[in-house]
Amino acid sequence: MTEFRPSRFQILPVIIKNLLILNGLFFLAQNTIGKEWIDMDALFALHTWQSPLFKPWQFITHMFMHGGLDHIFFNMLALWMFGSVLENLWGPKRFLTFYLACGLGAALAHMVVLFYENQTLITQFNALDPVMQQSVKLQFYEKLNEATIGASGAVFGCLAAFGYLFPNTYVYFYFLVPIKAKWVVLGYTAIELYSALQNSAGDSVAHVAHLGGALVGFLLVYFWNKKNRRNFY
Repeated sequence: MTEFRPSRFQILPVIIKNLLILNGLFFLAQNTIGKEWIDMDALFALHTWQSPLFKPWQFITHMFMHGGLDHIFFNMLALWMFGSVLENLWGPKRFLTFYLACGLGAALAHMVVLFYENQTLITQFNALDPVMQQSVKLQFYEKLNEATIGASGAVFGCLAAFGYLFPNTYVYFYFLVPIKAKWVVLGYTAIELYSALQNSAGDSVAHVAHLGGALVGFLLVYFWNKKNRRNFY
């Protein structure tokens, strides 16, 4: 089989619909009240544990914030493309559990990397004499308080699950080129892994978060589907 057609397929199932609405409302707030009255990045974006801006709820709220129109558009498009199939397959409760688990897994992986990176930064800063500390204080706190936003980690979990369950289903790359889902997943994973290992200066993409979300998504669907290993499409 090359296509998945459940008997009662909903184009816009309830959880996907509400996730799209919530992300849209957060994005609207970021670009209206977030510009004038409330520092939404400080409150709701994810910050490293060492930052004074860190709050526990940021593990959830950062998934509903985005850095620009292209960021939210492609995340929501991918969420709808792959998440709709998963929600139709599993139902709303299991899909919501899956989505949040992938987002939390992505955030945790990213936070571990940030912790080690910032611990080195803190050690170097503390080793400076007071005069030097004052001269680099602004740059130090800007780095320590960097915000992470986006639903990409949870979306990568959906992509991994889709690729595992429907490896031979065709995904139309740029709406034109048909590629089997398993190659899309492997290709994106390879790119993210390479980019994470490169750790290039100026790269603001949380590649480890993407990999963390994909890993959690794969593990969840693997164990959920363990008794039904032949059900591939």
